[in-house]
Amino acid sequence: MIANTPSITVIGFGEAGASLCIGWKRAGVRSFDIKQTQPQTQAAMLAAMHKLGVESAADAASAVSDADLIFSTVTADQAFDAASSVAPGLKPGAFFFDLNSCAPTTKQKSAAVIEAAGGRYVDIAVMATITPHYHQTPMLICGDHCDAAMTALQTLEMTPRLVPGPVGRASTIKMLRSVLVKGIEALTAECFLAAARAGVADEVAHSLDASQTDMGWKDQARYNAERMTTHGIRRAAEMREVAKTLNDLGIAAEMTRGTINRQQELGALGLSLLDLDSFDARIAAIETALEKSPD
Repeated sequence: MIANTPSITVIGFGEAGASLCIGWKRAGVRSFDIKQTQPQTQAAMLAAMHKLGVESAADAASAVSDADLIFSTVTADQAFDAASSVAPGLKPGAFFFDLNSCAPTTKQKSAAVIEAAGGRYVDIAVMATITPHYHQTPMLICGDHCDAAMTALQTLEMTPRLVPGPVGRASTIKMLRSVLVKGIEALTAECFLAAARAGVADEVAHSLDASQTDMGWKDQARYNAERMTTHGIRRAAEMREVAKTLNDLGIAAEMTRGTINRQQELGALGLSLLDLDSFDARIAAIETALEKSPD
């Protein structure tokens, strides 16, 4: 039974976890992030939590010990480990909301661990960038506990859409959508890095705009460049889960492997492009970083 004022824990305090807390505007939320344990990132992570009034837990198990609602918002490659780390500390009947961008088989493995520990696992797929709408970002939800989960989420003013079916169905939709969304990002980066290097970026953009007038491609490339340098490592991890999903369906992940490589390459540069507003400045910064890259 969930209390009228549920106790909330967020595992992983990156963009998604912090955005949920910003949207909720609730006191008493607790969080744990693996970066708290790393000397080079500990101070910044604790400061980020403190700024939003979020209590930092010493470890994953203590973070969830009294929690009614647990939101997992780690990177895709850490999702199963996160579920495994909190399972021993779950109180009976606690909800474990897995918002991570993972293959359905990964989510099913996580569900087995959580359910065996007495928790209630819920597959949630986040279907848009989370920062504009925070906790009210469009989401899909599926699994055995959806009716009760929807009631609990509505107390937080969250309104995910129910997808009938077992754990993994919501994440399948997200994974297959990402083939196109993240793939277009990678293609745009490849196209315009080459176009800028050849000195024909404007001509390429004008040609593309003429054939698809609802999108300014040069501005899209400018936007995508920042998204990939900021989130490329995380997105590459997500796309490895996408490749796993495709392989499980018997579809060769040929295009997705290219997306993984391009997202990883730009994310590994460690650039922040937020202070560079123009296309030319962002592409130049990437070019400079690529020249210095050991690869």
